[in-house]
Amino acid sequence: MPRYAQEMIGTFFLVLTIGCTGIAAGPGVIAPLAIGSILMVMIYAGGHISGAHYNPAVTLGVFMRGRCAAADVIPYMAAQVLGAIGAAAVVLFFIKSGQAAAPFVARSIPAALVAEFLFTFALVYVVLNTATATATKGNSYFGLAIGFTVLVGAFAVGDVSGGAFNPAVAVGAIVMGLISPSTIWIYLTGELLGGALAALTFKCLNPNDR
Repeated sequence: MPRYAQEMIGTFFLVLTIGCTGIAAGPGVIAPLAIGSILMVMIYAGGHISGAHYNPAVTLGVFMRGRCAAADVIPYMAAQVLGAIGAAAVVLFFIKSGQAAAPFVARSIPAALVAEFLFTFALVYVVLNTATATATKGNSYFGLAIGFTVLVGAFAVGDVSGGAFNPAVAVGAIVMGLISPSTIWIYLTGELLGGALAALTFKCLNPNDR
């Protein structure tokens, strides 16, 4: 139970930060910096409790890599989505109606799909190599590496796909009105495929790390 609570808490603060900075700050450097930073500190805060996934694509990748029990996969994902929805509700409580952001419109569906796939792959690949690999066990930089991956992704393709890289974030963004419900399949498909391929790639490049 503490593991699931931690996943909900970490995802809650990640989505809360995305919503508050995305609506209040708008385009610029503030939102990516804040999002990467909150992810980093929540990973350091909860890594020893739950592994600090805060992302169904990460949970999928860690499961395929062999470091997450099958019995935890659905509860982890459910906790992450619930945390995201709770954070979205708080953001809607905070903002005034005039501040609500218009839904993000992707440049094109193929471009958004590829962007979400590539940077979710990068995110999960970094998670697996810094937080689960035997060769990097006990390092003190894993949270920084993971947070900066999201920060870089937001800068690189934020205007292409919105830069979610996380199915729970996508669900929260729909509740907040930041993305259209009709585009949810882009995020779920690209992100889960990216997470799965990252796990397969890790296993191919680290055949002796089980």
